[in-house]
Amino acid sequence: MLKKNIIAVLLSVSLPFAAHAADSYSMDPQHTYAHFSVNHLGFSTMQGRFDKSSGKVTLNRAAKSGSVDVTIEAASITTGFGKRDDHLRSPDFFNVTEFPSLTYKSSAIKFKGDTPVSVEGNLTLLGVTKPVTLTILAFKCANHPMNKKEMCGADATAQIKRSDFGMKFGLPNIGDDIKLTFEVEA
Repeated sequence: MLKKNIIAVLLSVSLPFAAHAADSYSMDPQHTYAHFSVNHLGFSTMQGRFDKSSGKVTLNRAAKSGSVDVTIEAASITTGFGKRDDHLRSPDFFNVTEFPSLTYKSSAIKFKGDTPVSVEGNLTLLGVTKPVTLTILAFKCANHPMNKKEMCGADATAQIKRSDFGMKFGLPNIGDDIKLTFEVEA
């Protein structure tokens, strides 16, 4: 009888913690992209993206907390023009041989009601780490219509100065302000 009472007490103590456990999601590399845009010579806005990324998102919606951990392969940069992409991979810009990846690690996720609205964290680019806040423009978690498993998706954006990370080639003709956009499904 004592053994049953101990088990009942342990279950009653542990169940509330299980109900508030965080959900963990692996990013789907086929549906996750990091895009960027930069002013080019004052004439136009050049667009590009990174085709290879991986990461993990953890959400505890009840506690309104979570984490984001993303790694982007620098060499996967593409702008639609091979010579430019090769130049962007060079030491003038992303220096992919010495710095093969960019990383973003969150320090906090802010919620408005039940919805995450921003992520505070650190971006590491060219070996330099700076705080960057991502503003979440769209967010949804639901069962996937085909595989019936829960998934989450988000669109987020941030603005950085590339010179803050030591990327100074072409300034001021090639803009310093970079708009980052992330499309994530996990």
